[in-house]
Amino acid sequence: MTLSRPRGAWTALVTPFADGRLDLPSLERLVDWQVAEGIDGLVACGCTGEAATLGRDEHLEVVRTVLRVAAGRVPVIAGTGKNDTAATVELSRAASSLGVDGILVITPYYNKPTAEGQVEHYRAVADAVECPVMVYNVPGRTGTNMTPGTLALLAEHPRIVAVKDAAGAVERVTAIRSLCGMSILSGDDHLALAAMALGAEGVVSVLSNLAPADTARMAGLALEGDFVRARAIHERLFPLMNALFLESNPIPVKQALAITSRIRNELRLPLTPMRQDLTGALRLAMEQAGIA
Repeated sequence: MTLSRPRGAWTALVTPFADGRLDLPSLERLVDWQVAEGIDGLVACGCTGEAATLGRDEHLEVVRTVLRVAAGRVPVIAGTGKNDTAATVELSRAASSLGVDGILVITPYYNKPTAEGQVEHYRAVADAVECPVMVYNVPGRTGTNMTPGTLALLAEHPRIVAVKDAAGAVERVTAIRSLCGMSILSGDDHLALAAMALGAEGVVSVLSNLAPADTARMAGLALEGDFVRARAIHERLFPLMNALFLESNPIPVKQALAITSRIRNELRLPLTPMRQDLTGALRLAMEQAGIA
C-alpha cells in the first residue's frame, strides 16, 4: 500500500512495557482494537510511543508487530526521526524495508538546525527511501518551529507528501495551504477540529489511543463538512484532550490506558508515572467522555 495523501484520524500509538521490556501482547491487542474501532491509520514509534528510549532493535520490533497485526487493514506509518541525519536515514531505510506505508520524521531536535539544514535533512531522508515521508513539526519538543516557507520547499520533493503540525497555531494551516499542496494533519487534539475547518485533512492523535471510534468519527464528519456533529463530539471529548496533557505525553495516556486495563502503567525513565493528585482529574475527564 502506498500513502500519497494521508487523511482522517491516525493514532500515535503508545508503546506498552512490562518489567522494562516491550509488552508485545498488549501492543497486539491495542492495534487490533484500534482497527476494529475504525481508526484510519496507525503511527508507531512517535513521541507518544517513547521512541527516544527505544533501542534500534526494539524500534523495528514495534514496527514489525504493528504491521503484522494491522495486516493491511489500515495504513501504518513508522516514526524514524533522529537529530542525526545519517542515523535518521539508516532507521528510515530499515523501516521502509519492512513495508511501512510511510515514515514520520521529526524536525531534528537539540541541534536547532537552520531552515537550510532542515531542508537538507529532509531531502536526504526522502532521497534514501521509496515510501512517502510525513514531516513532523513539534517546536515544543525540538526547539525549532518549521516555517510554512520551509515546508513549501520540502513539498517540491515527490516523496514528502504531508506534515503533522503540532505548533499550536491553527492559522498555520492557511499559511501552509497558501504556499503548497501537501496534506496537513493536526498534531494537537484540542485544535484538530479547528484546523480541519481551515483545510487540514486529519489528525495524528494521542486521544485516539483511548477513543479511536470517536476520534475517527469526528475527523470523518469534519471531512464531510458536517461541523455541527463533529463539534458535538469535540466538545464531549475536550476535557479529556486537556487532561491527557496534564503532564508530559505519554504519561497521562498510559495512566488512562492502565485504568481501562489495556496496558500496564509503565514508562521508561526519565518519564515517571502520573502524579497521584492529577489522576483524579484524569478519571473525571474519562468519565465525562464516556470512557469507563
